[in-house]
Amino acid sequence: MPSSARKTRLSRDNIMAVYTEISDLELESFLADYDFGKLLAFKGIAEGVENSNFLLQVEAGLFILTLYEKRVAAADLPFFLTLMEHLAARGLTCPQPVKTKSAKMLGRLAGRPAAIVTFLEGVSSRRPSVRQCAALGAALGQLHRAGADFRGSRPNALSLPAWPQLFALAGDRAEEVQTGLVSFVAAELAFLERSWPRGLPRGTIHADLFPDNVLFLGDKVSGLIDFYFACTDFLAYDLAVCLNAWCFEPDFSFNVTKSIALIEAYQTMRKLAPEEIEALPVLARGSALRFALTRLVDWLNVPPGALVRPKDPLEYVKRLRFHQRSKSPRDLGLKL
Repeated sequence: MPSSARKTRLSRDNIMAVYTEISDLELESFLADYDFGKLLAFKGIAEGVENSNFLLQVEAGLFILTLYEKRVAAADLPFFLTLMEHLAARGLTCPQPVKTKSAKMLGRLAGRPAAIVTFLEGVSSRRPSVRQCAALGAALGQLHRAGADFRGSRPNALSLPAWPQLFALAGDRAEEVQTGLVSFVAAELAFLERSWPRGLPRGTIHADLFPDNVLFLGDKVSGLIDFYFACTDFLAYDLAVCLNAWCFEPDFSFNVTKSIALIEAYQTMRKLAPEEIEALPVLARGSALRFALTRLVDWLNVPPGALVRPKDPLEYVKRLRFHQRSKSPRDLGLKL
């Protein structure tokens, strides 16, 4: 099959953004440490806001090269890469780190930490169906079960303690995005400080399982990708992230049918404890604020020349306003 035809079949959702350009000579030197054969083509893809990603076509096949930027600390990379190995060994389909001839998973390229992972077939869904929400719920439950005996641990660097710091990075410039946003966020931070749950079941979570990080073949999940926010936190927080990312329609109405499908499928893999059900509305508020804040900082601080489209923070402000109006876990489709 011609290389151009093969590229057409690749899911652009396997890949994120390009902040750092690399030359042919730099890449060929880097790839000399791998058993890939000849480099046939490579291409940077402008999606997302975190790392620089490239599609590699080599004689050995198709792979994803990632240069780690911004919020991804180099010290955390072994956690992410060994987690993916662990999950795959327990039956979860996710990218696998490719080791060099000297058995290393990490290197440096263009002054950045870099790794290569396997390419997964599939496409993400821009507007998930009820069946796809159910498939995602089951996959999330499978992830939590597969990670139960993972020995690695990493604090959630973007949980409650970090949110005031993120808000400070935006400062008064938040008013450029929406009038009144500063006071709105300040009030929500105060609420979450008072109300954030304690003592819920914890484990390894993905923490960023948006539709563009889930690949489908039809209505079946063919892979989970982008584990670079994975951490140790409340398992139910991961579910809250998914409810926000998967169950709102384009007009920002909450689709309770999708939520019920997602939660019920999740519970076929892992049953929620009563205290998790009670806490989910607050966790959903926290999740909505977290993504509103990180998007706000990105919106106000796009690096010059970056091939990236920052995501609108107000999309998550609107989700947060829904959760503020909610009175009960039933509003999210949960049974008490």
